[in-house]
Amino acid sequence: MLSYAIRRVLGAIPTLFIIITLAFFMMRLAPGGPFDSERVLPPDIARNIAAAYDLDKPLYQQYFIYMERLLHGDFGPSYKIRDFTVTQLIANGFPVSMKLGLLAITLAFTLGTTLGIIAALRQNRSPDYSVMTLAMIGITIPAFVTAPLLQLVFGIYGVHLFGLDLSLPVGGWNDGATRNIILPVIVLALGPIAVIARITRGSMVEVLRSNFIRTARAKGLPTWRVITHHALHAGLLPLVSYLGPAIADIVSGSLIVEQIFGLPGIGRYFVQAALNRDYTLVLGVTIFYATLIITMNLLADLFYGVLDPRVRYE
Repeated sequence: MLSYAIRRVLGAIPTLFIIITLAFFMMRLAPGGPFDSERVLPPDIARNIAAAYDLDKPLYQQYFIYMERLLHGDFGPSYKIRDFTVTQLIANGFPVSMKLGLLAITLAFTLGTTLGIIAALRQNRSPDYSVMTLAMIGITIPAFVTAPLLQLVFGIYGVHLFGLDLSLPVGGWNDGATRNIILPVIVLALGPIAVIARITRGSMVEVLRSNFIRTARAKGLPTWRVITHHALHAGLLPLVSYLGPAIADIVSGSLIVEQIFGLPGIGRYFVQAALNRDYTLVLGVTIFYATLIITMNLLADLFYGVLDPRVRYE
C-alpha cells in the first residue's frame, strides 16, 4: 500500500503542473486586468504598478517567475485585497469553509444513508418511490435556486410553529453562530443527500440479494441484525469512492452558497478574485482546491482497501 501511495503522489505532480499552467494562462486570456478601473490612471503610475507586480514583462517570463515563487511556497500577494498575501487569505477563509463543509457532509451522510436504506428495504413500494423522487428533485434543483428560496421562507417571511419563531438570518457569518450556519449547511447538504441516498439504495438492493444475506436470514437472525452486522458493511462500500471528492468539494467551500449567504470562506474569495482579475488569489485557491481533491481521492482509495480485504494494491 505504501508503494501505491507513493506512486499516486508522484503521479499527482504532473497533474498539478498542468492545472497550474492552464489556470495561469486562462486567467491572462480573460479580458481586463487587476488594476483596470473606470478612473484612468496616469501613464507613469500605471507603469510603476505593472512593474511592481511584474506585469510589464512578457507572459512567459511572468509564468516562470510565478512558478519559481511557487516552488518556494510563495503564492504571492493579493492584487486587490491590500496588505494580505494569498496564503493569509486562504488561511482565514478555510476554517469557515471547513466548518460548513464538515457539518454539511455529516448531515448528508447521516440522512442520505438512512433514506437509502429505507428505500432498499421497501423496494418498489411507496417509501422507495418517495425517497427516489425526493432524491431526483435534490439532484436536479441547483443551489442557486434552493438558497434564495430558503432565505425567502425562513428569513424574509419568517416561520412560526407552535408559537416558536423559527426565522433565521439570511446572511452573514457572526463568528459561526448556530443560527447563521443552519441555512448554508442545509443548502450545501441537499445535493449530497440525494446522491448518497441513490448510491446507498442501489448498493443495498444488490447486497440484500446476495447469498451471504440469504444465509444469515436462513439462520434465523433478526432483520435488524442482518442489516446492521452484514448488509451495511458491504452496502456502504461504494460510498467511499464518492465521499472522497465530495468532502473535498464541500469543505473547500461552495462558490455559490458562500457568495449568496455572504460567508467569508475561500469559495467567496475565489468568486470575487475571478471578477476582479486577482490573478494570484485565483491561482492560489485553484492550487489549494486541486491539491485537496487529489489528497481526498487518494485517502478514499486507501480507505477502500482497508474496508474491503479483496482489494489489493499491486
